[in-house]
Amino acid sequence: MRDIFQQCDTFLYQTQPFWRFEPFHYSGALISPWHHIIPELDNRLEGLSLEHIVTLKQQPEQLTNLLAPYIPDLDNMVRLQDALLSKVSVESAREACRDLYTGVPGRKVRQIQSLGPFLVSRHQGEAEAWLEWCSGKGYLGRWLAAHTSHPVVSFEYQATLCEKGQYEADHLGLAMTFVQGDAFDVGSQSLFQAHQHAVALHACGDLHIRLMQYAVKGQLAAMTFSPCCYHLIEGQHYHPISEAGKRSCLNLTRNELRIPLQETVTGGERVKRHRQLEMSYRLGWDALLRTELGYQEYLPTPSIKKSQLSDGFQAFCLWAADKKGIDLPLVDFNHYQEQGIQRFWRMERLSLVQQGFQRLLELWLVLDRAVFLQEQGYQVEISVFCSREVTPRNIVIHAQKDNRV
Repeated sequence: MRDIFQQCDTFLYQTQPFWRFEPFHYSGALISPWHHIIPELDNRLEGLSLEHIVTLKQQPEQLTNLLAPYIPDLDNMVRLQDALLSKVSVESAREACRDLYTGVPGRKVRQIQSLGPFLVSRHQGEAEAWLEWCSGKGYLGRWLAAHTSHPVVSFEYQATLCEKGQYEADHLGLAMTFVQGDAFDVGSQSLFQAHQHAVALHACGDLHIRLMQYAVKGQLAAMTFSPCCYHLIEGQHYHPISEAGKRSCLNLTRNELRIPLQETVTGGERVKRHRQLEMSYRLGWDALLRTELGYQEYLPTPSIKKSQLSDGFQAFCLWAADKKGIDLPLVDFNHYQEQGIQRFWRMERLSLVQQGFQRLLELWLVLDRAVFLQEQGYQVEISVFCSREVTPRNIVIHAQKDNRV
């Protein structure tokens, strides 16, 4: 894995102009970040119909095929990525009881039904005890307690979630014990015992980093987790944890850690329409401020209720002006609304190129974690536990203590 990490690191460093930019802000620029390198790519993007742009955003393979002729080695890196992240195949478990999923959102149910059998197939620990990290109400822990005869300790920060989770577990007769605590308090490390198998479904940023650090110090038999929300870290820059990662020159910012999270495959059409409307409004507002009031940089504006978007672009501008204390002159709002729409589709064209690197950036982050665990004496595998339609954050890292070390 160290060699693959190095290949990925070198490739990302050499191709920075294609992914290290913010499409939202570049939508108003005259040229693209890569224009002086490969202007032909601009021509290709400009020739795309709006329908084709939408299709490419949902079809990674087609997107790679479009970009590969302009970005050397992209197709080779994607093939390497796909080979490393092959989808795991495990037998589906017989459902223990129908009440197991009470209160669990439908997509989360499908995630648990995919990850659960994977966990059982790789279960480790002398006493075969599960430690569910950042458990919430213990949805994953319920499944594990119901489908195995092994007890589950569920650790969660919010006391109300612990109370509700314990109530449901007791009601179902499951061997689950909820522990309330702060993951960032070093005292939480005492929860980790060598006989345990620590698990987590979508533990965010520094939370899954803490899971790895505590598990390593506790010499746990195994840990299995799906990382999520890489940008939720304490500092403004990512600090690699593996020795190989520490030698990297990428120095990713918190905003750049958001790039792997920008897929919208799990959002419905209503969510997509709201996004298009809000982004075009904000881009039109930006064009208005620059042209009419001489602004040189984007002026951040607060979040807006989705229901307000139906009031129209002019209402949005008046709302934003009021929030920022700006006196607006008389302007042609229709003109700037049209500019916002044009900039939105330019943003979408530019973001296609960045999207071609989303999974590779995530792979770099995942491999940093995997190599760190290897350095600590664990045998590590990384896999895909469900389809991207269920969740784009479908990578799972499994580490088993290597007793030969």
